[in-house]
Amino acid sequence: MQQLLTQKTLLKILVIDDHESVLSGTIAVLKTHYVDAEIITVVNAFLALEQISILQPDVVIMDLSLPKNVGMTAKPETGVQLLRTLMKNYPELNIVVQSAHIRTLVRIKPEIDSHKGGFTVADKSLTTQEMLTRVDWALQGLTHTKDIKGIHTGLEIKPEWLQVLSLAFDEGLQDKAIAQKMSISERMVRHYWSKLQDALELYPDQGKNIRIQTEMKARDEGLID
Repeated sequence: MQQLLTQKTLLKILVIDDHESVLSGTIAVLKTHYVDAEIITVVNAFLALEQISILQPDVVIMDLSLPKNVGMTAKPETGVQLLRTLMKNYPELNIVVQSAHIRTLVRIKPEIDSHKGGFTVADKSLTTQEMLTRVDWALQGLTHTKDIKGIHTGLEIKPEWLQVLSLAFDEGLQDKAIAQKMSISERMVRHYWSKLQDALELYPDQGKNIRIQTEMKARDEGLID
């Protein structure tokens, strides 16, 4: 009877990271704290979605800088998109974000705020004990996001503004090309810039390039990589 109970309540932990050394270190730490847990690892977003649907883990511990699939480049935006999908499809999933790019989470503040499962953040600079504490909190269904710069400042950025930022500074497009890419008018692109700059509290200042200021502030706030 005891054996059946143990099997039924076996803790399942999924770790998502494409760095072998980080994976090895994280697994070693988890095994010392959760001795009887089943720990599964994956190295990209595609495998993560596949394994979560199969395993239904109790907690997911994930990096943000991930490749979408085998042979692809790891990017923080991939982890952000994976989180969006997980929180939409598994609203009660317990999640720990263990990453050096946690400031990028400000991009999905509304989704984090409405997520019903545990959600904690563990910067990779934290001590082993601090990281384990974040995992324990997530398993208890708690939310801990105070380490995310800007997430509690009231900064609200709309998805279309983020798209303009990405097209301008990640892809190097000018407003005309941005308008074509988004299927909107150049006037609407300029409107988005104005709204975005107001949210970032940036205004025209003689002798300063507001577009450069916008890029610097957006990167500092974690809105672009």
